[in-house]
Amino acid sequence: MDPPYYSSIMYAELSDIFYTLLKEHLGDVFPAEFNSELTNKEKEAVANSSRFEAVSSNESSNKKLASQHYEEKMSDIFSEVYRVLEPGGVMTVMFTHKETDAWDTLTMSLINSGFTITSTHPVTSEMPARLDTQGSGSADSTLFLVGRKPVSKAAVDDTPSLWSDVKSDTRNVAKRAAQDLIGSNLNLTKTDVIISAFGPTLRTFAESYPVVDDEDNEVLPRRALEEAREAVTQVLVDEYLEAEGIDELDDVTEWYILCWLVHESETFSYDEGHQLGLGIGVDIGEIKRSTKTWRKSRGDITLRGQADRVQNINEKPEDRSSRIPVNPDDLSFSLALDKVHAAMHVYDVQGESACCDWLRERNFDTDSTFKATLKALLQVLPHDHDDWELARDLAAGRTRDVLNLDFSPNVFTDDGDEMTQTKLEDH
Repeated sequence: MDPPYYSSIMYAELSDIFYTLLKEHLGDVFPAEFNSELTNKEKEAVANSSRFEAVSSNESSNKKLASQHYEEKMSDIFSEVYRVLEPGGVMTVMFTHKETDAWDTLTMSLINSGFTITSTHPVTSEMPARLDTQGSGSADSTLFLVGRKPVSKAAVDDTPSLWSDVKSDTRNVAKRAAQDLIGSNLNLTKTDVIISAFGPTLRTFAESYPVVDDEDNEVLPRRALEEAREAVTQVLVDEYLEAEGIDELDDVTEWYILCWLVHESETFSYDEGHQLGLGIGVDIGEIKRSTKTWRKSRGDITLRGQADRVQNINEKPEDRSSRIPVNPDDLSFSLALDKVHAAMHVYDVQGESACCDWLRERNFDTDSTFKATLKALLQVLPHDHDDWELARDLAAGRTRDVLNLDFSPNVFTDDGDEMTQTKLEDH
């Protein structure tokens, strides 16, 4: 089955334009199919929050009501499939959605229907440049989630499992799944590695269901998925990031680096960035205005580079915008990312010699967080990004000597890239 993906596409709304055209020409031929003014929205299995605005309240938001509607519809569908399947029968569900809410409701629908989640299979199935999913919640790979109808109806054990026990199991299962996927040489993005680990995680959670915390509150599948995301992110860090001291960086800088590492793009879904932040103790909503590390566009996050975060050092202080958070004249910075972005800016607008003096004034030759951040950005930024080129320049030539770096920028250069450092006359 390839079910509707939560809130990705509102099929009935999209169908209205075709429905009205067809009704005009075929309404008298097929009157039963065109007996309403527009398509039926009530029977559609999607999470359309706009349909519940009139009945929402403080206790039940329109988003929560839409989620409940989707879960009920999917449970009805899966229950009917469960009914017609022979004992031991298999249902395979395709799912490519990235958002935790979508996985949460899908999993609860499967559990409520009686299916046992037995295995998952990631398959690279989507064209990365296709127009309908650019910047959407869809992944580049499809996850085939296998549910089985038990051969015999065993007695249902409603004894709750403790979350503290299940939590450890889900993290271990997610780690092993990620390590296996990385070692398999499948053509998967890092985001898809995380999503592909959801399957084994959900199987472990479903086998332990119902799950409660220490205060006897029900734990939903999203908690297991959050643990899985955090565990797999650490696997990705260990596998792809050679930056000593990354754990010593402030949380915001770490979040920024991990976003580039995991998503390999400056734009990705808000839910992905939010969940990644929760895993390391960052509320991205709270840091948005003060750090200007990201901006929101519809349902997406776009990471900001140094050009959007650092005040122009060539302008008088009184002429600079107060909305830009990083002042390059400062002698100390609260975020390691601010240090490196400010250094990039100085190098970019004033050249290598001025940047060397600027670095010496701030004793960045002995600042381990500066070096760790610079090294990490060299590894995670795309090589066609302006900030990567500036990071490369900082790690070469005279600035390299001033910083007393123990790594070479050549380590982070793809085969065929020509290592050239920008000169002062280029600016």
